Amino acid sequence: MVSFVIRMTFAPEDRVEVDEILRNLAEASRQETGCISYIPHRMEGDPDTVLIYEQYRDQAAEEAHRQSAHFKKYAVGGLYQKMRERSREDLVALL
Repeated sequence: MVSFVIRMTFAPEDRVEVDEILRNLAEASRQETGCISYIPHRMEGDPDTVLIYEQYRDQAAEEAHRQSAHFKKYAVGGLYQKMRERSREDLVALL
């Protein structure tokens, strides 16, 4: 299983648009065969920071996600155009 979090920051004036993009991206991503979990969050106390918790069956499923039309439309064409910063933290499941 592949698990990670993506952390992105955005300008306050982009919150409504970013929320809409995230809703669309999450809905489409959750339909992917290899997607186990895709949950966007706003950080409590820091509403301009978004954290997305993602889990995929394997590396191939994660790659399929990045190659999907909805990822290219909503992430590359939407979120990436508005984000100020982005980081990824890879996780290792204990069980």
